[in-house]
Order: sequence, then structure tokens, then C-alpha cells
Amino acid sequence: MFISVFLACALLGAVVGFFAGLLGIGGGLIIVPVLVYLLPLLGISAELAFPMALATSLASIIFTSTSAAFAHHKNGNIPWPIAKRLVISVAIGAMLGAVIAGMLSLKALTLIFASAVLVLAAYMFLSIKVERSVGLPSNWLSQLIGLFTGVLASLMGIAGGAILVPILMYCSLSMRQAIGVATASGIIVALFGALGYVIIGFGQSDLPPWSIGYIYLPALLGIVLTSSLFAPLGVKAGTKLSLPYLKKGFALFLMLVAIKMMWY
Repeated sequence: MFISVFLACALLGAVVGFFAGLLGIGGGLIIVPVLVYLLPLLGISAELAFPMALATSLASIIFTSTSAAFAHHKNGNIPWPIAKRLVISVAIGAMLGAVIAGMLSLKALTLIFASAVLVLAAYMFLSIKVERSVGLPSNWLSQLIGLFTGVLASLMGIAGGAILVPILMYCSLSMRQAIGVATASGIIVALFGALGYVIIGFGQSDLPPWSIGYIYLPALLGIVLTSSLFAPLGVKAGTKLSLPYLKKGFALFLMLVAIKMMWY
């Protein structure tokens, strides 16, 4: 069973890496539901499986988003002055989100994940054909957006692209620039969010072997082995797809994940 989960996570990593590069989401929206299903196969309780899925997802996103961000940087998709605005508040929010997750029940975590994804998907569907011309927010509002993104992303085990991309597009950034900024910010979310889950996970006596806090290393290794290789392929595919199809694919992807988690 251990080997089967490892191989499943390696396959999962390939899918995650591709979508991370294509959509700038870091792959967490795929990783979390799959790990929530796989980890109990190892005898891990559902109550532990969810925070472990969130923590392992964020840890893997450190590698995935780094690979994707490098590819976006090479393609000139990241306006760095905008990305740098969000760094500190996103980091604080990610740590805070991990602390909050440690205090919530399984039912609450599941409801937050599914509800947030559904809201994000609905926004993307409603705004696909709407042109926006709102300017970039002021510095304090940017910090608030970063804090909110960090908290919610950490609670969902995602890089924050699903949150930042629609917000940045509303503020007149192109789809590819919004994805580029979200991918760069995702590195910070994943790094500090994973650190938060490591800290709150220490002292949990019923965690399985090969765990660091809530991070489950065998699953992390399987995902990381393939995800970083496939992220640049996703970025390359994104440059060839038309923007309307890219937006529709993003929205449909979020809708499917939300519906699936509602059934959990």
C-alpha cells in the first residue's frame, strides 16, 4: 500500500505540475482532494488526513511554484513590482491560516475548502466576458489582499492563484501577468504555510512515521519528483492557448473541485 500511494502521488505530481504552469494555481486544488482520499488508505484517520493533505500540498507547492515561476519569469509574465508588494502580508497570512486550521474540525475545514472554491469558480464564470479597467489598489489595500490570500490559501492548501488571479485581472492585469504574479506569490504562501503546519503538527502523537509536523514525506516526495518537470510544459501550453479558453478551463476546473469536495 505504501508503494501504491507513492506511485499514485508521482502520477499526481505530473498532473499538478502541468496545471500549476498552465493556471498558476500551484496544484493544491488537485492535491488536497486526492490526498484526503489516499492517506486514509494508510490507516490515517480522516481528522488527521485533512490537515496532512493541506500541509503536504503546501510543501509540494514550494517546488512546483518555484519551477513555474522561473518559467513565467523567462517568458516575461511576472511584473515584479506588483509581486513584491504582496510578499510580507502573504507570508503572515499563510502562517496565520495554518494556526487557524489547527483549531478547526474536519467538517469546518471541508466546508471552507469547498465553499471557497465554489465562490471563486462562480466569479470566474460571471466575469469571463466582462472587461475590467479598475486600476491597481493602494498599498494598504494590496497588503489586505495579500493577508486575505495568505490565510485562505493556507486553509485550502493552495498557492493562492485561484484567489489572486481573478482579483488581479479585475485590476486590469492580463491573464498571463495575473498568473505570473500569483505563481510568484505562491512560493511565499507555500513556504510559510508549510512552516506553520510543521509547527502546529509537532506534539501530535498519532501522526504516521516519516512525518514532519503535518507534512507526510512519502507523499511529498512522490509529488515533487514529477511536478517540477511538468510545470514548464504547462507554462508552454498556456502561451499557445487563447485567453477565452484558458479562462473557461480555469473556471470549469474550480467548479469540478468544489462539487467533488461537497460530497466528501
